Amino acid sequence: MGGLNRKMVEDPRKKPLFVLAIVLLHSSAYAGHETYVPEQPCSDFHTASLLRGLTLNVRFLLFTSSNPSCGQLISVGDDIKNSTFNTSLETKIIIHGFRTLGTKPSWINGLIDALLQAAKVNVVAVDWIRGATGDYRRVVENVMKLGLEIFHFINHLLALGVSETSIHLIGVSLGAHVGGLVGQFYEGRLGRITGLDPVGPKYTKASHEERLDPGDALFVEAIHTDTDSFGIRVPVGHIDYFINGGKDQPGCPWLPLSYNDLICDHMRAVHLYVSALKNSCPMMAFPCSNHEDFLAGHCLDCFNPFLRSCPRIGLLHHGGVGVEKLPREVKVYLVTDSSAPYCMYHSLVEFHLQQNRSLVTNVQITFRSSNATATVKIAIPKQQQLGKGILAHPFPLCQIKEVMLTYVPKRYILKKEETLITGNFCTTPLPVSNRENMFCLSKLSLTRNKPFAHNLTVTCA
Repeated sequence: MGGLNRKMVEDPRKKPLFVLAIVLLHSSAYAGHETYVPEQPCSDFHTASLLRGLTLNVRFLLFTSSNPSCGQLISVGDDIKNSTFNTSLETKIIIHGFRTLGTKPSWINGLIDALLQAAKVNVVAVDWIRGATGDYRRVVENVMKLGLEIFHFINHLLALGVSETSIHLIGVSLGAHVGGLVGQFYEGRLGRITGLDPVGPKYTKASHEERLDPGDALFVEAIHTDTDSFGIRVPVGHIDYFINGGKDQPGCPWLPLSYNDLICDHMRAVHLYVSALKNSCPMMAFPCSNHEDFLAGHCLDCFNPFLRSCPRIGLLHHGGVGVEKLPREVKVYLVTDSSAPYCMYHSLVEFHLQQNRSLVTNVQITFRSSNATATVKIAIPKQQQLGKGILAHPFPLCQIKEVMLTYVPKRYILKKEETLITGNFCTTPLPVSNRENMFCLSKLSLTRNKPFAHNLTVTCA
């Protein structure tokens, strides 16, 4: 972090005491209440150029249900009592990251709206555009200064009666590590930190003191979507969601032709989070050692380590996980669609051969609903009878009308490869709690390259 170590910084909690003493004299008059001042002008984010990009110039813009589209400029002073800030509500603080072009983040309004729709909260957007624009290495050097600014701001909120546990930091890219720094200043007592594809360059090999880590809040989560480029590839929270394996998101171009193409994978974490806040479809994930094992059907429930409570992206307490003591750096996986609302349901699919074969056997499985299809190919190893995998589909399994099975031989057909295979097909939605409730079709005969279709009847839970 520009050669600075958090441990080397003088305790920042001692710095704003004179401010807290003044604020405490006034706090009782308005703690827990909203006071709307319609004459207060709306404020928006700064813009910056490469020549103006090194002055930090931090501003805090407040958005509430009373003013969802009007940012109220608030700072360490009396202006909070003339705003719609409500000390009895949770406070979501959004921290953007590096700004290549010095512009307002295109996603910021959507995230603010989604948070205000999902819960009655205060939303504070941190504008540090001018300090986030320029050479990336020099922008990283601003992280410590920015962390102290946010720390002082939160101290002001605490003096008004806001509780530490009601503070939720949402950091995007480099902003995720800023959130980690602020959380460390409070020795992990803040309620929650959400990292949306925490940035990797300068941080992948950094110590826990220099980057986001599980000790920075009571609950730390991260959504990874670009681990092979701009995002960090190591887990940094209690729960780390690796979307589609954490890289190469569906719908993002393999060969980028524009700046938006280049950051498509990186920004997908933000769009997924917004979608999860706005839609009822649960973005549920499953713990597994790696993405390949998950897709191969080796990780079917959340018993270990979450005692069957699978984590979900959104605002649920601890991500919906019900264990008393949260484990750290648990990698969880899920498949998403290529466009909003992104949510997919996951089902285990299996094919049991009636007898062993001397060749690898490939079976393609397709789910069809009234207006969508989803397909996966599973491989049954030679001299084995069971092949399985995970099929992701946009609707619940109980809404799938038909399953289609196809025996797919190798491209070059060998004489000894049979034209017919026989076996049983089974499927059940994840998480798998009782295999006895699986839907199965028995004694199927599949002819090479000739699809076999059958109605799929699964009862909705």
